[in-house]
Amino acid sequence: MVFSLANRTLGWVRTALTLSVAGLVMGAAVPALAQDYPGIIASPDRSDADRQTDKRRDPVELLTFTGAKTGWSVLDMGAGAGYSTELMARSVGPSGKVYGQTDEEGEKLKARMTTPVMHNASVLVRPYDEPVPADVHDLDLITFYFAYHDTTYMAVDRAKMDKALFAALKPGGFLVIADHSALPEDGAAVGKKYHRIAEQTLRAEIEAAGFKLVGEGNFLRHPEDARTGIVFRNPTPVDEFVLKFQKPQ
Repeated sequence: MVFSLANRTLGWVRTALTLSVAGLVMGAAVPALAQDYPGIIASPDRSDADRQTDKRRDPVELLTFTGAKTGWSVLDMGAGAGYSTELMARSVGPSGKVYGQTDEEGEKLKARMTTPVMHNASVLVRPYDEPVPADVHDLDLITFYFAYHDTTYMAVDRAKMDKALFAALKPGGFLVIADHSALPEDGAAVGKKYHRIAEQTLRAEIEAAGFKLVGEGNFLRHPEDARTGIVFRNPTPVDEFVLKFQKPQ
């Protein structure tokens, strides 16, 4: 029985090594171990305000799609009150590092940063198109949740911003963007009016910086949304897209 188990274990190891080598040969990234994202969302020390936000974000699906892993270095763009910054801090654990970028640190974010779970996170108060200092580089992941559209009506050079995000990632690193859908013909023209951006417009801008699209999440899709109303007062659930890009190896 012991001999049989030993042989089986050796077989598993050989299989894992074979898959890893195959992935390297093909230029594919070997996936890291899965995280307990449902456990993260269920953490008893999360705030009631964040649990209310959960109702419209589907955070387990979003975290699963994003795929942040223990020990990763992450930049959370447009941190706002820090909802997603905290989720990243929980996902990467004590051995990881999270930077929350914001052009203005509000009181809610300041208060969040004093909580124990944020000990591995820090705030970067910087312009969107210069999001990180020179000593922040080789990041594993950048998240940009529901804030890219805001840059369309701010004094932001989006092409410069996207190139800065590309430069901040390590080769093979990921950029995950989620935002509110606009009609294709609206492009980037309704960011202030409706707080939306057209998916294809955003994708074209990101790909122009050198990123490659590697994944699309449909878990926040709502085809019943006419995409012609402001998201805060929309008569139906808001249609939202989630895209994962990668910096080539």
